[in-house]
Amino acid sequence: MQTTLWLLLLVGAVLSAGCGGPQPAPKPTPPHGPELWGDLKPVVSVKELMRDMLDPASDYVFDSVGTVITKGRRVEKEPKTDEDWERVRIGAVTLAEGVYLLKIPRPFAPPGDENNSTGPEPEELSPAQIKAKLEADPVLWNAKIEALRNVGLEVLEIVKRKDVKELWDAGENLDQACENCHIEYWYPGDKALLKKLDRRLEELYGLRPDRTRKPGMDPK
Repeated sequence: MQTTLWLLLLVGAVLSAGCGGPQPAPKPTPPHGPELWGDLKPVVSVKELMRDMLDPASDYVFDSVGTVITKGRRVEKEPKTDEDWERVRIGAVTLAEGVYLLKIPRPFAPPGDENNSTGPEPEELSPAQIKAKLEADPVLWNAKIEALRNVGLEVLEIVKRKDVKELWDAGENLDQACENCHIEYWYPGDKALLKKLDRRLEELYGLRPDRTRKPGMDPK
């Protein structure tokens, strides 16, 4: 009797599973990055962030190497002490970390500041024009941010090796990253001017300047 009851229950379970059809697979959990530890709220505009954080940090890198000529004497400036290299490291960390603050939506200029965007031939874009460019192509905006961050990371590695020669190269890379962003979002009129000069040079001398070459690189 007990065996018969057990067989009936087993057959009933099998039939129920067959009638119910295949069970749907569980939905995969969408991948996501690490969550922030708190909210990020901007304090200043993009213009003020550049002036008060990123520009001074870049000077720590730019000013670390150079050539000074006084009274006919040429002196090469370069970091020599641990304190000198620490200053370069502070600049690199501030650039690599601080530039990501440009990913946080914030005003592009303080209230009432329209940049040099007025007049018949304005030199700079207005905050509204810059915002429109960003919203039209946010991928480009983030690419400029990553380019500057990469230079900061490059300098951090150079500091570990204390390689002065590579620090010169990094300074050129930093200048290129900054200028590429500024000419896109700050004073794009210079881009048109460079194209006009290039056409004129080609007309007069058959020269076609290489604008992709980094400053300081010898032409091939």
